[in-house]
Amino acid sequence: MDGPDPQHRLTTAGQDADLDGRLSAELDAFNVAASGVADQREFTVKIEDDSGELLGGLSGWTWGPSAGISMVWVREDQRGSGLGGRLLAAADDVARERGCRRVFVSSFTFQAPGFYERHGFVECARTPEHPLDGTADVHLVKHLPPTS
Repeated sequence: MDGPDPQHRLTTAGQDADLDGRLSAELDAFNVAASGVADQREFTVKIEDDSGELLGGLSGWTWGPSAGISMVWVREDQRGSGLGGRLLAAADDVARERGCRRVFVSSFTFQAPGFYERHGFVECARTPEHPLDGTADVHLVKHLPPTS
């Protein structure tokens, strides 16, 4: 049958936290069954000033021997001050503590691929024309040296 199934209801909507949670749980269960690796954890790193104002932060995840950086942000007036490097170093530390051997990150060409390269990441792929014509999503990896 090529047409829509009258027994099923297809809906589209905006943000749906419940659906996102369910999809994440279902995919995590599938991934654990397929890979045999159940150690999937998220982590965050943040830097605040003395008054508790957020200067920068990072969110990421670890899964078995791999870590990923999901988001990095440094407040505009703090960019170039070294805070971004401190966030990455802390993420590397978390990854090593959890037994990871590599860290992945993606950055649009109009964001900061050069920043990641200066911190030891190497481009391993790119998705051209994403998110806009004339730009690309650059995928980078950093191999962590073994802990001594």
